[in-house]
Amino acid sequence: MKTKVLIVLFVAVLALGCARVRVEAPKEAIKVDISMRLDVYQHVTKDIDEIENIVSGNEQPKAPTGGQSMLPSFIGTAYAQEGLGADVESAALRRKDRRPQLLELESQGVVGENRLGLVSIRRFENASESTKSLVIAENNDRMAIYEGVAKKNGTSVDEVQKIYAKRLQKDAPAGTPIEALNESSGRYSWQVK
Repeated sequence: MKTKVLIVLFVAVLALGCARVRVEAPKEAIKVDISMRLDVYQHVTKDIDEIENIVSGNEQPKAPTGGQSMLPSFIGTAYAQEGLGADVESAALRRKDRRPQLLELESQGVVGENRLGLVSIRRFENASESTKSLVIAENNDRMAIYEGVAKKNGTSVDEVQKIYAKRLQKDAPAGTPIEALNESSGRYSWQVK
């Protein structure tokens, strides 16, 4: 009798558990609105910090750590930043070489840091051909760096330039002309830091 009750109970559970489902298409189209903002600011600033440490001479690129190897004995330390590439490292090293000249020109007010992270000549009457060549070389290397950082982080060069410009203006020595946002007017204007 117990088995009959269990069988009846089992059949009842199966019958109730097998519900009939009817699937119909909705009368109106289903709209899915997915907005996604990828915040790369943190990754970009990390790359900027690494590059600016090379430029300022605060840190040399480090070889990857690992097991014991004789390879460093035979090969110099010419390698790229993790994921940034040899072009970016070369541009950073060239910027490091011209940094003393650039700082001198900035302190004289001949050149300044603009809002796009590039060097602008402020006093054309004081700008020699060597100054113009230095500014062109510096801006070319900066653009190579911006493009490398943008590519690595999957963002636009414009976004990298904005972030980098803030860092360069912050690091610029006192007396450097900078193109900064005027809070009251909402426009950019040149100021002496």
